[in-house]
Amino acid sequence: MIPSQDAFKETFILNMGPQHPSTHGVLRVVLKCDGEYVLEAEPVIGYGHRMHEKMGEVRDHRGFYANVSRMDYAGPMCFAHGHILAVEKLLGIEVPQRAEYIRVITTELSRISSHLLWLGAFLLDLGAFTPILYAFDDREIIYDLMEDLSGARLTISYFRVGGVARDVDENFLAGTKAFVKRLRGRMPMYHNLVTGNVIFQKRVMDVGHIPLDMALKYGATGAVIRGSGVPYDVRRAEPYSAYPDFDFEIPYFTECDCFARYRVRMIEIEQSLRIVEQAIAKLPDGEFIAPKVPKILKTPPGEVYQAVEAARGSLGYYLVSDGTPNPYRMKIRPPSYSNLSLLKELSRGILLSDLVAVMGSLDLVIPEIDR
Repeated sequence: MIPSQDAFKETFILNMGPQHPSTHGVLRVVLKCDGEYVLEAEPVIGYGHRMHEKMGEVRDHRGFYANVSRMDYAGPMCFAHGHILAVEKLLGIEVPQRAEYIRVITTELSRISSHLLWLGAFLLDLGAFTPILYAFDDREIIYDLMEDLSGARLTISYFRVGGVARDVDENFLAGTKAFVKRLRGRMPMYHNLVTGNVIFQKRVMDVGHIPLDMALKYGATGAVIRGSGVPYDVRRAEPYSAYPDFDFEIPYFTECDCFARYRVRMIEIEQSLRIVEQAIAKLPDGEFIAPKVPKILKTPPGEVYQAVEAARGSLGYYLVSDGTPNPYRMKIRPPSYSNLSLLKELSRGILLSDLVAVMGSLDLVIPEIDR
């Protein structure tokens, strides 16, 4: 009997991570390779598991403020926004319009900061060093603004049930306006440096195809599904906070490749600048936090689900209350978990070097996956 060709095929197992620059955290991907081609890619998660959901059940709602920014350190205000809206929905608290506008401003700044971090790290993974220097230069301005407002730069705890911790002042508003003008002026530089770079285009065009049916099957959201032709954004699909007051576009492309997901996020930066500019121009007067918020947040029995558009896609908080100050159950639906789930099917048969581009285009933040 003559052995089949497969009998002579030499494969090997390669561990990508958990300590690997392109995994952006302690993510391990077990690769079965045939030379430079990936046959199987099995993500292994849980190295950074910190029991955030369980901590949410053994603390009262205020005690969970500090946890939210530690799940997504890149875009902390998005995670904070979802949690605070869920608690307010349980309590039936009406938030002053000024507070909602301030939340939108800080959340969109956080989204821009996250996309700048992704941009720099994505290009660094592909071998380009210069863009991360420019991206971090712009990102530091957002950090300075948030530090002046909240006292923290990275893991920010600024939102409060009923509003925000403190009002914005003229220095913050003037600094934010200056940042919007600055980044708008620098976007052509980013496009000249990166978008139009033929080397970058060769690395990401027609690479990492995520057909629409695959994206839907795994529940992908954010730039992943918008890069596959669906303009789905929670801010429009399920409007919340003050987002219905603003005019902005939802970018999407039908090419389904890494370059499409890159272009979605670059346009999203410009749209977030547009939202921030409108929010500052229309910022209403009034209180920055609702009066008479109970000192003990004893929520009535019931359950709520609150979805928001985080930097990486749809983020959901499911809270169950049994009438005590602590949630009976907290379940968090982070976007990166669903987006990572399609990696195994997506990566079959691609080059090992292309796997780095594919993972970078998904914009994974591992702490929100592990929680």
